Amino acid sequence: MRRIVVVGASAAGLSAAETLRREGYDGTLTLVGDEPLAPYDRPPLSKQILAAEWEPERLALRTPDALAALGLDLRLGVAATALEPADRTVELADGSALPYDGLVIATGVRPRRLPGEGAHVLRTVDDALTLRERLTPGRRLVVVGAGFLGAEAAAVAWRLGCEVTLLEPAPVPLTHAVGMEVGRVLTNAHLERGVKLRCGVTVTEVTEDGVRLADGAQIEADEVLVAVGSLPNTEWLAGSGLTVGDGVVCDEYCEAAPNVYAAGDVVRWYNPLFGTSMRIEHRTTAAEQGMAAARNLFAAPQARKPFAPVPYFWSDQYDMKIQAYGYLRGHDEVAVVEGDLADSRFVAAYRAGDRVTGALAVGMPPKAIRQWRQAIATGAAWHDSVRTTVPAVES
Repeated sequence: MRRIVVVGASAAGLSAAETLRREGYDGTLTLVGDEPLAPYDRPPLSKQILAAEWEPERLALRTPDALAALGLDLRLGVAATALEPADRTVELADGSALPYDGLVIATGVRPRRLPGEGAHVLRTVDDALTLRERLTPGRRLVVVGAGFLGAEAAAVAWRLGCEVTLLEPAPVPLTHAVGMEVGRVLTNAHLERGVKLRCGVTVTEVTEDGVRLADGAQIEADEVLVAVGSLPNTEWLAGSGLTVGDGVVCDEYCEAAPNVYAAGDVVRWYNPLFGTSMRIEHRTTAAEQGMAAARNLFAAPQARKPFAPVPYFWSDQYDMKIQAYGYLRGHDEVAVVEGDLADSRFVAAYRAGDRVTGALAVGMPPKAIRQWRQAIATGAAWHDSVRTTVPAVES
């Protein structure tokens, strides 16, 4: 294996490239990125960058010297357009073709959009800088989608003095991810600060003056941010023979096809720890999966290891620090195991079947939730881990 191509120059792709060098790969290593910038971090876009607390230079994942030390064939500002597994080549938008012996796909996701023109999204540095220029005191911002990204942006805009309206189709934001009662706690943080929240509404169109709802009502705004989820960047794989379904479909080793692996937001893989297929859009998972995919690509078949992480994510909203371990979706029960929902300081444990599958903390020190990571990683039985005297807040 003398030519390896990594398509995607963000956290997962960079992690894969670095791991290959650490593992001893000394052949040609090409890193392709559709943005002209060197690999940078994305979570601060909706927080520190949007709030003008950081400038873009702080986002760089590695210094120029550290990148140079990897000896990469760096192709930035050019997108991959096609994959030809039979010829083992990746075709690029500039007309060139990259031959490979091994391939790591880390092309990430792009924001979903709504009909109409003029709305903002938050995925790139340019997206964040463009929106932050518009968030001046008194401006009216409508955020479509009250998930974590939309909620973070709403919190920043409120701090900047904007009039913020959050629109959400679900009865309670984030119910699908964290449960109804925890979702209500997170929602109250917005309401207590005067952010307007409308749930159970569907936005059908972005207009010149704001947004239009499914019932025909118009909500006026100076700026609109659409934060209604993402789509995996898999179109360039059409006709490649790879299985694609809400991401590049991989096995537990992150393998999509012989000598073709995938990592990061774009991959849907089988996580044996939870016994299910999942696609995770978390910064920590992306870096870890980049390492795992690279190691398995470079290793002998018998030396490969399944990628079975305990996913981790965090969110900062107002003065709340939210942290979570595990796989919270599809849970059967939620129980508060420390603190109190009413105080917005608590740890909640999540059950699926008879085991602990997740934990989420709000306003608690890291050690309060860290112990639950081990319970999740070992598949601890629910009744052995959660005191039966603790009433479930949801089941």
